[in-house]
Amino acid sequence: MNTQTSSKPSLHDAPIAVQIKLAALWASFMFLYIYVDYFALYMPHKIEGILQGKVFVFEISQGFLVAALISVSIPALMIFLSILLPAKINRWTNIVLAALYIPYSLFNLAGETWVHMIYGAVVEVILLCLILRYAWTWPRTNQ
Repeated sequence: MNTQTSSKPSLHDAPIAVQIKLAALWASFMFLYIYVDYFALYMPHKIEGILQGKVFVFEISQGFLVAALISVSIPALMIFLSILLPAKINRWTNIVLAALYIPYSLFNLAGETWVHMIYGAVVEVILLCLILRYAWTWPRTNQ
């Protein structure tokens, strides 16, 4: 009987650059942002409202759809921009946009009582707060 234990090297957690953390958080936010809206289509009377040309209190128009696309394209672009932009611009872009999307995510709850909508908004806000935290505490160099 062999009583020796094999010693495996321990796993190493490589440091992750703040840009990668931010990009991953924006990607997570985007998935949730899209799926919350997608699952809302399963709620009673949502499709009927859309077929009648209304979303919440808004008339569906070209302007509405452009605004909706802009609201989705900004976080989608931040996945790439969080990796591409220089540190100083990257930091402030992430801080400003995450701060703006927090009330926007909460506004999307107006009049909602469905738990999946509330849960989605809470997780979205947590992700945005993490973006704020990582951007705010961006590592500095002594130069």
